[in-house]
Amino acid sequence: MTEHPPATTLVVDDEPDIRDLICLTLERMDIGAVGADSAEQAEQLLGQQHFDLCLTDMQMPGRSGLDLVEHIQQRYPDLPVAMITAHGNMDAAVQALKAGAFDFVPKPVDLAMLRRLVTDAMRISRQDRSQRRSGRTLLGESTAMQRIRNTIAKLAHSTAPVYISGESGTGKELVARTIHDKGPRATADFVPINCGAIPTELMESEFFGHIKGSFTGANTNKEGLFQAANGGTLFLDEVAELPQHMQVKLLRAIQEKAVRPVGGQQEIPVDVRILSATHKDLSALVDAGTFRQDLFYRINVINLHVPSLRERQQDIPMLVEHVLKGLNNGGGPVPDLSQASLHALVQYPFPGNVRELENILERAMTLCEGEQITPDDLQLPNHEPVQTLPGQALTPDPDEDFDLEGYLEDIERSVMTKALEKTNNNKTAAAQLLGISFRAMRYKLKKLGME
Repeated sequence: MTEHPPATTLVVDDEPDIRDLICLTLERMDIGAVGADSAEQAEQLLGQQHFDLCLTDMQMPGRSGLDLVEHIQQRYPDLPVAMITAHGNMDAAVQALKAGAFDFVPKPVDLAMLRRLVTDAMRISRQDRSQRRSGRTLLGESTAMQRIRNTIAKLAHSTAPVYISGESGTGKELVARTIHDKGPRATADFVPINCGAIPTELMESEFFGHIKGSFTGANTNKEGLFQAANGGTLFLDEVAELPQHMQVKLLRAIQEKAVRPVGGQQEIPVDVRILSATHKDLSALVDAGTFRQDLFYRINVINLHVPSLRERQQDIPMLVEHVLKGLNNGGGPVPDLSQASLHALVQYPFPGNVRELENILERAMTLCEGEQITPDDLQLPNHEPVQTLPGQALTPDPDEDFDLEGYLEDIERSVMTKALEKTNNNKTAAAQLLGISFRAMRYKLKKLGME
């Protein structure tokens, strides 16, 4: 087993007493500590030696801790950095998380909370990336899916709340599980909650637990889902379905990092990462007054949008192959999908997204009598086909991470593939079909990695 050199933390705070307390706590954990009294001094030290973690105060003379977080994100992106904030200043904590901080700890510094934070950060810093691969798979080579995977790799380093948006059936829970699996909490529990499936009168007990005798039928103490997820991740699916009274209690639990069981007199500290999702437009619900704006800001520190299947049509063949193998479950040869069937699937708009694709293929395997799935076996609903140019996905909605060149390459690759299929892989005939020279065809195939 490979031994790592001793870990070292950079502690940045202009108050000597707090700086010394944190350094002493770290040294008792067998972690080296180097102090700095300003962001400027911290930047000098970062350029002189390697650190495994940085703990920085928010408010300091000169440049702020937030400036230091942004500096570290630009120059040392693999260095976890946590913010020390004034007690109750959640706005500052949210700011830090958005800037790229791994986590935050409020003043006065709770040493138990600090130790947990440091342990998690060291796990991130030391963990080999090859050992952080999820057993679950986010399939697809489209630009949209490559962007999702890259974003997840960054989010896994953080404890910031993530709001996962997207249509029903796009795989929002799979995205949440992947974030959990690739992060430092992977060895702890991932606890999913469908907020729309819990009766309103049982919600508080389910979330926070209850004390024996606190209400009729409470015959024993019960641990809530927050406690069950302690040290791990709590996934709030369909968070838009939470009633107003639970929104208030959830907000307090997130801010205070503690819950009070029904009938209990004391709050219980909990250390959970919050991931949430819904297929509804949460910002519209905030405008309508049915979802609390302050809770929206707490769970929406980082937004991750999962694209619909219509937005990544080129991934359909890969998804089909994966789903059919999974449905077969080792029970003999996997039936092939005829070209006509694949064409029908690519043209189908999939209002139910990947979940609908799985259902369609499961039904088709049941109905298929030969070795090949036909369009009749698919029994696709009578929808208008997706209106696109040949081989082109729906026009995307560009955002700040949009990669135009990659998007255009995806379209070009799809068109080239179809031309080659039509001509039985005859490149000369495919070039004529596309209206380009054979030399241009060869150049494009090489550029797109298709040779």
